[in-house]
Amino acid sequence: MAKTIRNEFDKYLTYDNLMKAHILSRKGKNYKKEVILFNLKQEEYIKWLYQQLKNGTYNHSGYRVFYIQEPKPRKVEASKYIDRIVHRWIVDSFLDKYFISQFIENSYACIKNRGMHKAAIDVQNTMKHCSRIWDEYYIIKMDIRKYFQNIDKDILMSILKRKVKEEKLVKLLENIVFSNSGKKGIPIGNYTSQIFANIYLNELDQYVKHKLKCKYYFRYMDDAIIFVKTKPEAKKILETIQIFLEEELELELNEKTQIFKSKQGVNFCGYKINQYRIKIRDRGKKAIKRKIKNLTKEIKDGNLTTQEASKYISGHLGYIKIANTKNLEEKIFYTDN
Repeated sequence: MAKTIRNEFDKYLTYDNLMKAHILSRKGKNYKKEVILFNLKQEEYIKWLYQQLKNGTYNHSGYRVFYIQEPKPRKVEASKYIDRIVHRWIVDSFLDKYFISQFIENSYACIKNRGMHKAAIDVQNTMKHCSRIWDEYYIIKMDIRKYFQNIDKDILMSILKRKVKEEKLVKLLENIVFSNSGKKGIPIGNYTSQIFANIYLNELDQYVKHKLKCKYYFRYMDDAIIFVKTKPEAKKILETIQIFLEEELELELNEKTQIFKSKQGVNFCGYKINQYRIKIRDRGKKAIKRKIKNLTKEIKDGNLTTQEASKYISGHLGYIKIANTKNLEEKIFYTDN
């Protein structure tokens, strides 16, 4: 595949590709009013959207803003449905195709076959390896302060433009990147935001792996860990990374960032991991119990069927299935609490 994107925009801008993006975007959301209304005249809307993109007259609409509390308080900016179709089309046609192949092997979030499970298992296997070659070693645990809110839009666009050389696509990317207010911050609710966030921190990944030569480095979105032999080495690496983040990406590490001995294990991707076992953190257990309790109430009140409830909980089942705690599922799903 070519290293840069040239003369590809019109090739992938087709009625069928936009319709496919619509079908994928509405999955699991057909009950929502805006999707129902779109479905009623989907052919007309898709043709209209095609012409807007073709003529370069498409403009991203505004956002519906709301706040969530789990897993932590966050501001979410939700795009209008027709914009979400554009997000899906641009990610599937260009961003995933041209950028993910450039990512390091140990970058995991929002990448096919590289989710939380693989991240946790890879980390545990590497801990076993490091224990064999070093016995005791040190772990650098890094967490970026308010990551999505602090992504600099100009820096993001400069990174994207290294690979995107087609003016139509650059204009569309700028339309999306600068669609919300402020110099910094990309909307958590956009389908494009996950890949943008990964592209942005791929700069750090490449620096750590190829400049600092850190062999045992893992990143899941804004959460990263490095295994090194000695504490002085760990301190030097962490200081160097802090400077790189501030000078190149205008990011800071938060107070969760620390260096500690390997025998403590490490919290990563919602798991407590050491070389012998992978356990679900207490916060994760509480969240699952709370979800089960709420779903049970919805079923009793007649607002939800058991089949619908099973869909909502399937993600949680996947989350706990690699944990080593004996009878964990029974303890979580069969409780009076």
